[in-house]
Amino acid sequence: MAKVGIVMGSDSDMPIMAQAAEILEQFGIDYEMNIISAHREPDIFFDWAKNAESRGIRVIIAGAGKAAHLPGMCAALFPMPVIGIPMKTSDLGGVDSLYSIVQMPGGIPVATVAINGGKNAGILAAKILAVSDTGLLGKLKEYSENMKNEVVKKDEKLREAGYRAFLADK
Repeated sequence: MAKVGIVMGSDSDMPIMAQAAEILEQFGIDYEMNIISAHREPDIFFDWAKNAESRGIRVIIAGAGKAAHLPGMCAALFPMPVIGIPMKTSDLGGVDSLYSIVQMPGGIPVATVAINGGKNAGILAAKILAVSDTGLLGKLKEYSENMKNEVVKKDEKLREAGYRAFLADK
């Protein structure tokens, strides 16, 4: 199966990036995970991004905060899809990261998920890979069906017990 590259500029991003890795593991998707600073070690970053395709990477998930150049630089160097995860920051709450990632120039797109959206980045990577993998597509359909069933069960519980009993169980 195709691999996903997960890259972050700092170990402080790990809790969010781990959410993406957990989703990929759930779907049986291989991945590699690295901490590489595009600003502090550009030579290492350029080598990693330029050679990702030859290592079997088909989608990159890149998380970054503040100036958040990592996803855009991945998209500039890697010919396949890049998903950016803007990290919540203490200064501007992650809006700075979001704007840096989503406002890419024409011709260098980065798919962008919500601030701290590691889980959705993993799901989006799986959906991209499922375009050419019917087995993975089946797993995604089952995942969606399970989410639906969870909501149905919660609604049934609410209607049976009332909202006070429902909240008491929380």
